[in-house]
Amino acid sequence: MNIRARAAVSTIAGAACALAFAPYDFPLLAPVALVVLFYLWVRATPREAFRLGYLFGIGLFGVGVNWLHISINLFGGMGLVPAAGVTFLLIAYMALFPALTGYTARKLATSSLALDQLLILPALWVLSEWVRTWLFTGFPWLHLGYSQPDTIFGGLAPLLGVFGISWAVALTAGALFTLLHPGVRGKMFAAGCLLLLVTGGWLAGRVSWTLDTGAERSIALVQGAVPLEVKWRAEFLHQSVERYTSLTAPHWGRNIIIWPETAIPAFASQVPDLLRQLTAEAVRGDSDLYVGFPTLDDYDERYFNSLLLLGADPQTYHKRHLVPFGEFTPLAFILLKFSKLLNIPMSNFSPGEQAQPLLRGQHGVAGVSICYEDTFGEEVIQALPEAGLLINVSNDGWFGDSAAPHQHLQMARIRARETGRYLLRATNSGISAIIDPEGRVRAQAPQFLPFVLTDTITLFSGMTPYARFGNWPVILMAIGVILIVRLARSGFRYSG
Repeated sequence: MNIRARAAVSTIAGAACALAFAPYDFPLLAPVALVVLFYLWVRATPREAFRLGYLFGIGLFGVGVNWLHISINLFGGMGLVPAAGVTFLLIAYMALFPALTGYTARKLATSSLALDQLLILPALWVLSEWVRTWLFTGFPWLHLGYSQPDTIFGGLAPLLGVFGISWAVALTAGALFTLLHPGVRGKMFAAGCLLLLVTGGWLAGRVSWTLDTGAERSIALVQGAVPLEVKWRAEFLHQSVERYTSLTAPHWGRNIIIWPETAIPAFASQVPDLLRQLTAEAVRGDSDLYVGFPTLDDYDERYFNSLLLLGADPQTYHKRHLVPFGEFTPLAFILLKFSKLLNIPMSNFSPGEQAQPLLRGQHGVAGVSICYEDTFGEEVIQALPEAGLLINVSNDGWFGDSAAPHQHLQMARIRARETGRYLLRATNSGISAIIDPEGRVRAQAPQFLPFVLTDTITLFSGMTPYARFGNWPVILMAIGVILIVRLARSGFRYSG
């Protein structure tokens, strides 16, 4: 295969891998796409592997997160062509991670293709995903594990988290390559790895890692579907308030009522009468009302993306992990001029304190997250074991009718399974959903329509292994595998 053909195949494989994720939901494409990439890397030099990995990343992220241009164009005030250019730069940055994985894999390559495919490549892939989760505040979209909530590998979530699932997918690809390639030894080892993965995923999925307390709670998730084009205009504030209050009116008396992120597009201090009214209704109905509000610190004029718990004992949570450019400007001393080109409303939030008290309602302690905070598993598990349920409020309307809301919901499903808790997801325009501890969507609201989801759930106690230990077991295992293989091969060469 010549250079151009390999480049085309790598790009197509990356694009196919993106189809493993929601809303396309072809999870088997994830390991199949990696088999193709691993094959292309086998005889490549480190530089060639970098280029092939980069093109794979362009295909993966170009198809998977091209929706980024929507918010930049429609709500950031940037023209379509410049918005597409900025989106391409972000895609080009993310493509560096599979590129560096390929480069490093070839640098560390041993004389055994089986060892490379079954041990080194899967470990490096997981480490690259992990680094992408926190580098420059992190962008954890399209980790392979998120494509597998409905497969047998989804059972690994409470045990090893999303990176454990990603490792299983990459290891499956390595095993398939070893089994299918006629010139590679170690086929029995590869078959054993596949059997272990399938059996382990199946067994892990059958274990009840947390305890259903039997404490039932009636809930209502309110999706206002207020168009973002008008939401932040002062003259439409009354209509927003009216929509949410009218949707909620029949449901006072339910134990837990949740409005989405920034449901009320005004500082909480600007609408004291509304706050008093909502608090009184919540107390009268014996309800815990969670409402997304921007809040202002009058002392130093900082403002926060907040979730207020209204009722008998009002409390507040401030969002800690902000969206780059959407809510704050990273590396402001360099990128401030670029951020000024965007006109996204409320895009200069301050982060809340990392250590904040949990929201303790009358009807349960909640581990709460705002918007894409729920894509960071290690932040979500900080609320455990005290929290009996998880709440996420979001506004994915910034990305229109694209794959983004579906991908975000898919990630929330993995969070629910990792923690063994119900996750209640209230959004402005979709996709609001009730997710059970097995990661199954019990109910979801139609997108872009005003809707109230109601159900009765139970609180859970206890901790899954992932909630107890986080990502570190998988990360340390990945590093350990690479070191052991390298040391072993070095020892063989030295002794020979």
